[in-house]
Amino acid sequence: MKIVNFAETPSLVSRYLMEMRSTEMQGDSMRFRRNLERVGQIMAYEISKTLEYNEVDVQTPLAVAKCHDVADKVVLATIFRAGLPFHQGFLDYFDHAENAFVSAYRKYREKQDNFDVLIEYLASPRIDGKVLIIADPMLATGTSMELSYRAMLTKGEPAHIHVASVIASRKAVEYVERTFPSDRTTLWVGVIDDEINDHSYIVPGLGDAGDLAYGTKE
Repeated sequence: MKIVNFAETPSLVSRYLMEMRSTEMQGDSMRFRRNLERVGQIMAYEISKTLEYNEVDVQTPLAVAKCHDVADKVVLATIFRAGLPFHQGFLDYFDHAENAFVSAYRKYREKQDNFDVLIEYLASPRIDGKVLIIADPMLATGTSMELSYRAMLTKGEPAHIHVASVIASRKAVEYVERTFPSDRTTLWVGVIDDEINDHSYIVPGLGDAGDLAYGTKE
């Protein structure tokens, strides 16, 4: 499996990550959402370099120009709710892509540190032979990502899978390496943090991305 870690080559992604991590800036939910979107845009551009293209003739007012258009059919998928602004960044660039949405949430048991991940909703086109991009900003354990991917497999088998996250834990990266098809999966991360705590939150991470983007929930 190929892993692209943006932190290995500092860029504007590093700047946006700094702002999203900072408790001094996290009170601005609009900026937090915008930064998720901007990281999504940058990742979308980088992923676009891996796709197949067709040469096409385009008539300009003066002559025919040789141009290139994406040959691959792309499906953009995200996990509710924190994934929505991140997803929008990909959609800003892959504006002709089909879209898929999954609802995955933590169902806590009696002991609050223990939980199951439940999938309750899936809206997806067929993904047979297409390039599937699954975008979720926080990859803490990898369980939600794997279960969401398996739910989408009910709609077909993709030709390639791009897993995209803003922050991933080392444990989750290893989990994705074990559970996704290694010969046709690429993992894109803004940064990899080494730890997760007893509540399965990434440390240092940034907190609850969904709450920071949309407000707290009960």
